[in-house]
Order: sequence, then structure tokens, then C-alpha cells
Amino acid sequence: MTGADAIIAALEDAEVDVVFGLCGDTSLPFYDALSRAHSIRHVLTRDERSASYMADAYARLSGRVGVCEGPSGGGATYIVPGVAEANGSAAPVVCLTSDVGVADQGKGTLTEMDQQALFRSITKQAFAPRTPADLSTMVREAFRESITGSLGACHVSLPYDLQAAPLEVARASATDRYPQDRMAPDPDAVAKAARVLAAARHSLIVAGAGVLRSEAWDELTALAEGLGAAVATSIGGKGSIAETHPLSLGVIGSNGGLPWRHDLARTADVVFYVGGATGSVTTEKWTLPEAGTATFLQLDTDPERLGRVHELAAAVQADAKLGLAALTEEVARLGADGGDRFGRERIAQGKARHREETAELFASSSMPILPERLLAELFAALPDDSIILADPGTPCPYLAAYWELPKPGRWFVSPRAFGALGYALPAVVGAWYARPDAGRIVGVMGDGSFGISAGELETLVRLEVPVTLIVCNNAGYGWIKAGQKSRGDEYYSVDFRRSDHAAIASAYGMRARQVSDPEELGAAMREALTHRGPYLLDVLTQPLEEARAPVSKWIA
Repeated sequence: MTGADAIIAALEDAEVDVVFGLCGDTSLPFYDALSRAHSIRHVLTRDERSASYMADAYARLSGRVGVCEGPSGGGATYIVPGVAEANGSAAPVVCLTSDVGVADQGKGTLTEMDQQALFRSITKQAFAPRTPADLSTMVREAFRESITGSLGACHVSLPYDLQAAPLEVARASATDRYPQDRMAPDPDAVAKAARVLAAARHSLIVAGAGVLRSEAWDELTALAEGLGAAVATSIGGKGSIAETHPLSLGVIGSNGGLPWRHDLARTADVVFYVGGATGSVTTEKWTLPEAGTATFLQLDTDPERLGRVHELAAAVQADAKLGLAALTEEVARLGADGGDRFGRERIAQGKARHREETAELFASSSMPILPERLLAELFAALPDDSIILADPGTPCPYLAAYWELPKPGRWFVSPRAFGALGYALPAVVGAWYARPDAGRIVGVMGDGSFGISAGELETLVRLEVPVTLIVCNNAGYGWIKAGQKSRGDEYYSVDFRRSDHAAIASAYGMRARQVSDPEELGAAMREALTHRGPYLLDVLTQPLEEARAPVSKWIA
């Protein structure tokens, strides 16, 4: 056995079934060992960044660690964006990058860099093996670290000479499922928080991604019903409760929030954050609601998040599933009646009023096609149990605001930790490996994002993955253009020529169609969502700076 074989053994012991990555000369021993690992599928990508995005999407949707790999030098630098996104979004990812040999370090060897320093600030932990035995030990530790406590990404460098060195290691059972070692809440903290919640008149729960990572949607719904509390979510927490539930407000915040939701959120006398970062977007830069207008509670596994923004009446450090279950039990013991404290009727009226006010947009025959009309045709044709991945530009606010999830769970992904464009096109591959039984995997992006990741069209065709790509073709970096407009600035360096993305996809061998007439969109959408292989639908859409996007602040 070699060091590279030991790495594969560690992956096999963790029951890893797929690795996303790109080859390089310092990765040769690793690839040789990986070729003999018949239980692990390697997905060759055309860009290391794409590999990290695939691993991120896989982790969010599967309940398992996503694994990506790349070579030294440029490969290590290219793979950074998805690793940073995963760590910032509490998605467990293990990133492996090969490196120059330990014996060659410090001599100006080609592609040499301090990989540990590069990854330290964007991961939970970055490992730098110095001996052959370190390889197996540190890969196993990276898996444990990524799924224990506050979830996140870890990195391990793989020096070339250590990969090739002879080594014998003991096999051990492990897992890539998360979360591991769920943190139970302190009973006194639960009792204190429960008393505040039970006494509230208009309580609001704001659910973040921690609810989804913990699979705590049933516990969240039970607590909301026990309190009669409304539930709003961050973008990352979308799916924490069925958005058809009478207590669901939907996504709130400057990106994807709606005015009627915010009006109701500001009436809350108690706000309970669960598994979220209380960040600038969800809180409209900490004005939703403002400090002093409500009492704040928070539940999170990360002690550094507790009370970071608001002074808390009670803080519960715990796994979301265990913490919410304990709170539900304690609230019931205190005699909370589960009545209509927040006002189900107020929520229903807000939803109905907004639908009436926007109905014309969703039925519009205007050209270019309005984003709302695009959504109407998408929702009408979307198979049950489908998953949508939305790039953080044009698609994110629309889908966050208007896709009303009929049941809770992992159905929606939009990378909001860093908001980097180019995510959705490669991420659909990771989503398909995570959930091949989904009704349909759909990636929605703007043309700016498409231009960044278009090379992965070849990957989709090669793998024959049955996914749908939808491009909002509006010939510009719309979010920045809208931001310039909101500031009263002239448009500067935000426009580019309109491309025929369907023709580009066709050149790669993919079925594709461009649509400019809204009356043709319904049939095109049905074809795109039912085709047996990958399909790209290029939709000429209204420029974002002219649209009525559900965005309250373009520039925070």
C-alpha cells in the first residue's frame, strides 16, 4: 500500500461514493489509486471551481460530505471559491489538493505554495501532512471535523512524495453522514427560552440553514404550531417549513423578501433565530426588526453566533433538531395553547393581497419576457419533488420569494455566503448525484453566470445527466446595473452583447432552445423539463434594472 492507497482507504471507510475533480501532474499517484477504487465514482470536471461547487451542492442535498479534489498550484487557487462558499454556508465539504513533495518544498519548485495558509481562513481546519502516515490520519480527521459541531469545509494537502511512499494503515469504520455527535441543549437554557416564547403575544421564528442541515423541519413545525408562532426563513433556510403552511411567511430580507412579510415581521414582540447567522441580508442590515422593538432569542451550535448581533433574553447552544424538540416539550409543559397568536388570517390576507397585486406580471405577454412570466411557466410544468439551484444573481430573489415549497426539506439551493456567480450550472451535477430520484434537477442562472461556467456543458453532455438549465438572457450584470440605478449613477462597465446560449449548448451536443415570445414559453418549458438528457432553455428576459424584482436593497 502507498500513501495514495491510504487516502482512498480513508474515503472508502467513510463510505464516500463520488469525488468531483480535475487531474494534474502532482495528482498522478492519487489518480492511480483512485482508478482501483471501484466503489468510488470520479467525476471529471473542466474547472476546479466547478468541482468545489458540485461538492457543495452534493453536501447540501444529500446529507453527506461532499468531496472535491484538484492539483497543486493553479488547481488549488481555482478550487477556493466553492470551498469558501461551503464553509460559509455550513455545508460539509472535504477538499483534497495535491502538492509538491515535502522534500521539494522551500526550493522554488513549480506550483509550490503554502496551501495551508491559503485555505486556513476559508475552512474549519486546513491540514498539512508531513509524513506518509499523516495522509490517512488527516483525511479521516477532516471528515470528522466537517460533520461535528458547527458544520463546514476542511482541506487536506497531498504532497506528491507522501502519496507515492509505502505505507500500511489500519482500516476503520467511519461515516460521511451529518450531523455527527448532535449537541444536546442545556435544560436551564431551554427552560428560560421556553418561558419567553410561551409569554409572547406575536412570536416569530426565523429559520436558517441549520434547520435543514439538522433535518429539523418536523421539530420546527411542531414548535411553531405549539406556540402559534409565524415562521420566516433566510434564503439558506428556505424549506425549513412547508411554505403552504398557514404559519409560514416565507423568505424575509433584502433579497427575496416581500413588503407584506416584512410588515408582519415588524409586529413581532419575540424573535427567535434558529440555525442562522442573523446576517445583513435576512435582517435588512439589522433593521428587520430593529433592536429595541422586540425580545430576541437564538439557538445555534456555534457559540460565536449567539448574541453576535442582538442582546439575547435567552441563548440555546444546541443542534437544531434536539434543541427544538426540547423547546416544544417545555412549551407544552408550560401550558402554551398553540392558538393563533401571530394571526394565521393576517398571513393568509398578506399572501392573497400580494398575489392579486402581482397577478398581471405573472400573466404578462410583454417582450422581453418578464421574470415573473418565466416563473409562472416553470412552476406550472415543474414535476413534483424537483430541486432548483438558483445562481445568486437574477434568479435568487425571484425563486426565493415566489417558489412556494409544498413540503419541507432540501429542495432549494442558492449560494449566499459569498454570492459568487457561476454556481448553478456545475452544481446541478452535484445535485443529481445527491438526489438522482428527484422529479427534476433545475439550474437557473443569468447570462453573466453562464459565461463563467459554460465549459461544464461538456461535462453534462458526457455524463448524460437529466437536468434542465434555464438562462435568463438579459445582456448584462443586472444586479450591479440595478445597484448603479438605485444610487443615481450612470451605467458603467456592466453591459455585454446578448449571446445565443442555445447555440452554444448545441455546439457541445446538448438539446437546447432559445425563446423570445412568452406565448411559446410554456411548450418550451415542458420540453425542457421532460427531456431525458440535459437541456438548456435560453430565455430572453427583461433586464433586471427594469424589473420589479423582490429586492428591497440592491446595495447593502
